[in-house]
Amino acid sequence: MSLWVDKYRPKSLDQLSYHDSITHNLRALAKSGDFPHLLVYGPSGAGKKTRIYATLNEIFGAQVDKLKIDVKTFVTSSNRKLEFNVLSSPYHLEITPSDMGNNDRVVIQDLLKEVASTEQVDFSNQSSSKTKHRFKVVVINEADSLTRDAQAALRRTMEKYSSNTRLILVCNSISNIIPPIKSRTLLIRIPAPSITDMNKIFTTISNKESLKFSSNDSQEVNQFLSNIGHSCNGNLRKGLLSFETLSIQSETISLSPNSLSVLKLDWEVIIKNLSITIRNNRNVASLAKVRVVLYELLSHCIPPRIILKTLLFNLIETVNSEYVVSQLIELASIFDERLSLGQKSIFHLEGFVAKAMVAIDKM
Repeated sequence: MSLWVDKYRPKSLDQLSYHDSITHNLRALAKSGDFPHLLVYGPSGAGKKTRIYATLNEIFGAQVDKLKIDVKTFVTSSNRKLEFNVLSSPYHLEITPSDMGNNDRVVIQDLLKEVASTEQVDFSNQSSSKTKHRFKVVVINEADSLTRDAQAALRRTMEKYSSNTRLILVCNSISNIIPPIKSRTLLIRIPAPSITDMNKIFTTISNKESLKFSSNDSQEVNQFLSNIGHSCNGNLRKGLLSFETLSIQSETISLSPNSLSVLKLDWEVIIKNLSITIRNNRNVASLAKVRVVLYELLSHCIPPRIILKTLLFNLIETVNSEYVVSQLIELASIFDERLSLGQKSIFHLEGFVAKAMVAIDKM
């Protein structure tokens, strides 16, 4: 039994249900004889990976869904051995080099060199038109988290092995991508689905799963599904997981607004309470308590940049001064950069909290 996120994930471009213009362009790219390097970006849960795999299915056929995990070993310049997981099919590889930290450059150089030096199978005698492409695709996740050295190595690799390798870079934002990579890729932005798009998907799934609601009024049901979409901020993956959670809890889904309170994650509630503490108690003792909470969040594997972003948005909601809001945004941008450059996340998160307290005091 699989989750709805996987069970109802579109496998081909024909099954995609929103952003038709992007789907049309991807189909044209797949059918073209010259498939370029791609840089696919957009918010989390917008469907970036789904569209990439649907495009690969259009190019190579269903073989791209036959995935396996390989463990590759790399040796750094200091003779340190690194093990790295690679998700692969006969026609593509999927990697997340940023998992290796500052050693991501070694992974990119060695792995892409190995892929490019491997002779591709000749499909010229095959009858299927989907197997005529003689390049291998490498999907690189979290491309915006790559170090500058890794991105520089990636730029050189793109030029050197472009004859038989195509790269698809996936990220949430292109602000951290160096200009040489942007100029060598086709940029494709995948926006978050609208509430109407999400409603259609939720309705389709509820019909297929034969879900029962506490009311048969279609307007009430649509409003409830819209509230789910609003609660997940356009993140379709989060919306589907939330919808499935509600369906598991009871045979009949209650349409009352209180039923959506269960969808709030614990760490989100903790950060919201943290923002209230920062707003009301701006002193050293409060800062010490905040440090303990931040340690707890980090120890539960909540990414520091997510903590910073969520805390910023919650603080903005509690302040009614435009000047202070601009100050908080400027501070968050400074400490966001420091998070990417530094090693100890707790220092930068605590520094942001201290500076935010000073900025709020000026109201």
